[in-house]
Amino acid sequence: MKPMGPIPPWFAAEEGMLLVGGYGAASLVDEAGDTPLFAYDMDIVAAQIRRFREAMPAALHLHYAIKANPYAPLLTAMAGQVDGFDIASGGELEMALAAGMDPARISFAGPGKRNDELEAAIFAGVTLNLESEGEGRRSLAIGQRIGKIPRVAVRVNPDFDLKGSGMRMGGGAKPFGVDADHAAALARAMIDGGADWRGWHIFAGSQNLDAMAIIETQAATIALAARLSDAVGVTPPLVNLGGGFGLAYFPGDVPLDIRPIGVALDTAFESLPDILTGSAFAIELGRWLVGEAGVYLTRVIDVKVSQGETFVVVDGGLHHQLAASGNFGTVVRRNYPIALANHFGAAPAADPVTVVGCLCTPIDRLGDKIALPPVQEGDLIAIFLAGAYGASASPAAFLGHPSPREVLLG
Repeated sequence: MKPMGPIPPWFAAEEGMLLVGGYGAASLVDEAGDTPLFAYDMDIVAAQIRRFREAMPAALHLHYAIKANPYAPLLTAMAGQVDGFDIASGGELEMALAAGMDPARISFAGPGKRNDELEAAIFAGVTLNLESEGEGRRSLAIGQRIGKIPRVAVRVNPDFDLKGSGMRMGGGAKPFGVDADHAAALARAMIDGGADWRGWHIFAGSQNLDAMAIIETQAATIALAARLSDAVGVTPPLVNLGGGFGLAYFPGDVPLDIRPIGVALDTAFESLPDILTGSAFAIELGRWLVGEAGVYLTRVIDVKVSQGETFVVVDGGLHHQLAASGNFGTVVRRNYPIALANHFGAAPAADPVTVVGCLCTPIDRLGDKIALPPVQEGDLIAIFLAGAYGASASPAAFLGHPSPREVLLG
C-alpha cells in the first residue's frame, strides 16, 4: 500500500457522493455529457484570493500566471479579481485580451518570443519581460517600424535560487532572463533607446512549501532590485517578486502558511531602499490560486487482475493529467490525492489497487497501489489538485482520444 497526498479541505460528500462546487460529481458528469471532466470551483479560487489579500500588504499587487490554467471562463472570472495577468505566448496574449484584462496590466515573459508575438504585444500595449539583449533590440526595432513605444521590463536571472523549490528558475546558467550582472546595462539601453521601461521581473523558483525560504528569497530579490536600479539610476515603476507559493500534493507535504510571508513583506516595505520607495510591487501566482479548485473526474472502464495486482482502468489518463501520472516536473513518482467519487469517504478495501489510464503506455499510471473502497465498472474516480497544469499542460492529442470536458462552477 502506498500513501496518497492530502485531499484539499474544501471537499465534502452528500449521501456518499463527492460534491464539487455544491454539485454531486455524478450530476456534473451527466450535465457535461460524459467523462473525463475537469470541474473547477470558482468559489475556492476566490477564497484563495481573499486569503492572499488578508495576509499580504495592501500595496502588493496580485498577478495570475495564466499558464497554470487558461480555461476561458476561468480567465474571465479572474480578470475582475486580480491586478494583472502574466502570459508566456502570443496565444495566451489573445486569451488574456479576450478575458477583458487591460493590456497595461498584462506582462509577457518567455525566452523565445517570435517577432510576430513581440509586435502583437507592443501594438496592444502589453509589457514585455525581456529575456535577452537580442529581444530588447528586436523590440525597439519593431516599435520604430509600427510607430509604437514598447513597454518593457527586464527579466533578471538572479544570482540565487529559491531553496527547496520544485522548479528552480534562477541561479546559475538558465535560459530564462538576463544574468544579474548584465541586467542594469540592458535596462539603461532600453531607456536610452526610447522604450517605456516598466521595471524588473525576478523569478527565482516555484512550488515551495517553506515560508522561511520564500521570505529569504524575497528579501534577496528586493536587495537585488535596489542594486540594479541604483546602477540604472532610475526608480523602477514595478518590481515583480515572482511567485513560489506551493501546494501540498504529496504524502507528508505540509500546506504553506503564507501569513509569515505577509508579515515579512510588511516589514520590508516599511524600510525600502531609497531607489525603490516609489516602486510598486507584485507577486505572480498560478497553481496556488487555482490548483485546489479543480477535480478531474474519470470513469472506471474495467477492473482486472494481473499477477495478483488489481488494476482499475479509467477513460482518462496522462493525456489529460500528465502531472498526476508523475511525468511533469517530478523525479520520484508519488500519488496525488485520489478518491472514489461515488463512494466518497467510504472505508477502503483490504487490498490496494492501481489506477491506470486508457493509453497504451506503461507510464499512464494515475494512482500506484492505493487504498480505495471496492471499485466496480462505471464508478467515478476523482483526482484532486487538478485545477493547475492539467488539461492545457498534458499531451491531449496523444493516441487520438477526445479532449476532456471542462466546467466552471460558482
